[in-house]
Amino acid sequence: MQNKIIHILLLFVASITLAGCYSHKPRMSGALPQRANYTQRQMDSISFASTHHYTNGYNFVVKSDSIMLIRQQPEEYISHLPIDSFAIHKHQHVVVADIRKLPNDPTDSIWVQLATADYRFGWVHESRMIKKVVPDDPISQFISTFSDVHLLIFLIIIVVISLFYLVRKIYSQNAHFVHFNDIRSFYPTFLCLLVAFSAALYALIQMYVPDLWQQFYYHPTLNPFSQPPIMEVFLISVWLMLIVGLAAVDDARHQLPAGEAVLYSAGLAAVCAFDYIVFSLTTLYYIGIPLFFVYLWFALRQYYRHSRYVYICGNCGALLRRKGRCPHCGMMNE
Repeated sequence: MQNKIIHILLLFVASITLAGCYSHKPRMSGALPQRANYTQRQMDSISFASTHHYTNGYNFVVKSDSIMLIRQQPEEYISHLPIDSFAIHKHQHVVVADIRKLPNDPTDSIWVQLATADYRFGWVHESRMIKKVVPDDPISQFISTFSDVHLLIFLIIIVVISLFYLVRKIYSQNAHFVHFNDIRSFYPTFLCLLVAFSAALYALIQMYVPDLWQQFYYHPTLNPFSQPPIMEVFLISVWLMLIVGLAAVDDARHQLPAGEAVLYSAGLAAVCAFDYIVFSLTTLYYIGIPLFFVYLWFALRQYYRHSRYVYICGNCGALLRRKGRCPHCGMMNE
């Protein structure tokens, strides 16, 4: 067991080291060494990027069915002059060509000019654009997809149905299940606690430091050590979920027959998905943190009661949870 923990820690260190090689877009420094070296347009662009997290040259991908862009200048649209428009469609790549601020626009004072791969240029309100595009980065696209409301509702339905089916099947067969009839490993319990903690922390970041989360969304990285402390903790917990999850599945594969290991792993995945949904939603209503401590107490209590083997049968050598008659050979152990 000790050697396995050492291997897991070494794997974690190696994964974090490789994560530092992930290529991401360069960030602008918060300090400007010499203000005189920047034109007014560059200063405006840097100021805009510090609050909106993107600027000229930033790449997006269209995620909605389409976005309508106008070919004329925004002033012509505001003045109700005749305009021409064209649509860009889902999965098209666009780049920010220009940004304009028009204080007299009652709808949105910020206009963004987008350029397509076929050299078409068009303007759109920022508020309309943001809802229909996603940064051209796989991590940002994963975050956008995973945060979709429709996907979350679908996940809730699937998880509830899966849990009901799995619990019923597992109890009918007296099979292994995390928290209740667990295998001889702390990894499954640790994984569930990690998922619950990460989900609560994710919600806390969105509630209390949304600007920090937006900065990460527009400029993501897999390297936790390049982030502020709270984001560093969150990214480390995500890496640990991956590593501990692999360790839990590996323990299930070694301790259970193939069919039971698959059923156990499916039940573990369903519990983790349930933990993510519950703690990410309840934290938004200020009850997630107290609920997490209750869950922490429950998970540790269940592990020490039902999953921790501290005795060995003196006759057959089988592991026992408590003293008494051995269920394998019938020998009484005092």
